[in-house]
Amino acid sequence: MRKPGSMWSLETFGRVRLSKHFFMRDFLCSEIGNFYEKQNLPDNPDLAIETGRAFCRTLLDPLEETFGRVAVRSGYRSPSLNQFGNENRLNCARNDNPLECHIWDWGTGDDRIAGASIVLPWFADRYAEGRDWRDLAWWMHDHLEYSEIWFFPKLCAFNLVWRPIPLRRIDSYIAPRGSLLRAGENPGEDLKTRQRRYADFPTFRGIAYP
Repeated sequence: MRKPGSMWSLETFGRVRLSKHFFMRDFLCSEIGNFYEKQNLPDNPDLAIETGRAFCRTLLDPLEETFGRVAVRSGYRSPSLNQFGNENRLNCARNDNPLECHIWDWGTGDDRIAGASIVLPWFADRYAEGRDWRDLAWWMHDHLEYSEIWFFPKLCAFNLVWRPIPLRRIDSYIAPRGSLLRAGENPGEDLKTRQRRYADFPTFRGIAYP
């Protein structure tokens, strides 16, 4: 697919279905792009679709099947938009930062990456009542093939990341701040302890893709 060069080709790109629950259009909205009038279009649409599809099918679909709606706060960012955000201190990492997950058409082979900042309304309601973010973190660790997860205080939003070879790393800006799980480490809590944390969660539901 060519880089969208007209409104109609962008509309066609947005209609690309990535998974059972998600389309490309779900990830193209950008407050930075809207406010500063910057386009958010991929340089390599095919790669953006490929990595976005793996991300949605591996991580987002099971979340939506299990918890209901997944709210996307920040999805895909083009290299030019992300660079603008970084240079203007708009909470965007450098394009060449290995942890920058929003540029889906950056990298090849095992260096591919896709991610988004999302909120689970089901859990956000419980978090507002004092629920520990680590309950959700350990649930995802035990049920999803994630690469990295970063938690944020507002709404218990988190960056969720897919890579071909997952790092399995969890960090948080919510107290207790820092690393809950470093790449390559074993969890500090055993499985039964972790399971007690999320015993009241909905039953896990995944989707088997061919």
